[in-house]
Order: sequence, then structure tokens, then C-alpha cells
Amino acid sequence: MPDTGTIARSTPTVEGLFRACSDRTRLRILNLLIAGETCVCDLMSVLDLPQAKVSRHLAYLRKNGLVRARKQGLWHHYRLASCNSEFHTQLIACLTYAFKGDLIYHRDIKQLKRSDCKSAVCC
Repeated sequence: MPDTGTIARSTPTVEGLFRACSDRTRLRILNLLIAGETCVCDLMSVLDLPQAKVSRHLAYLRKNGLVRARKQGLWHHYRLASCNSEFHTQLIACLTYAFKGDLIYHRDIKQLKRSDCKSAVCC
């Protein structure tokens, strides 16, 4: 008897997407990733958080299908995952719109643009 109530693991659930967006740090990370692929060291710098904490939040976002990672040397670079449902698409659009009107998210983007990590040790 087939299990018709199961959703493939690669498809984020509505609950998972909302839980992933229920934390201010994860929202700040999503805001930075909307601007493009970003190295963990840049996220650490902008958020002023230790690597372990940033990585834990990124793992949660990755588990829920919102971000993807690629490894380069010792560091991981993160980007938004491709949307695989209409809800996911609309959620990202809603977040993008909401971030534009909030000072902290605007400040984070300005700080990310000033980051010089690419010339530093990590990247």
C-alpha cells in the first residue's frame, strides 16, 4: 500500500519554511543571501556572531530547503536554494519586500558590500 501522505525530503514543508523564518538571525542570513552567494566568514562579520552559531543557523536553513552550500577550500559559500514550489517562491518574494523597509536588514546589506573577506585568509 503506497504512502500518499509523505512528501519527498527535498521538498520543504510549509511548517519547516515558517520555522526557518521564525528566528531573527536566520532572517538576517536570508536577507544577506538574497543579495547573492556569501561566504560564511562574511556572514560572521556582518552578524557579529561566532562561526559555530552562524553554521548552526545555516544548517537549519539548509535542512528546510532555503539555502544551498558549496565548499571552497576550508570555507563554505551559501546561496538561496532554488524555489521548488509556488509557496516557496512567494515566501522569498515576501521576505525580499519586507527586508527593504527595515533598517537592520538595510544596514546588514551595506556592511556586506563593504566586507573585504575575499582578500582575507578565508577566501
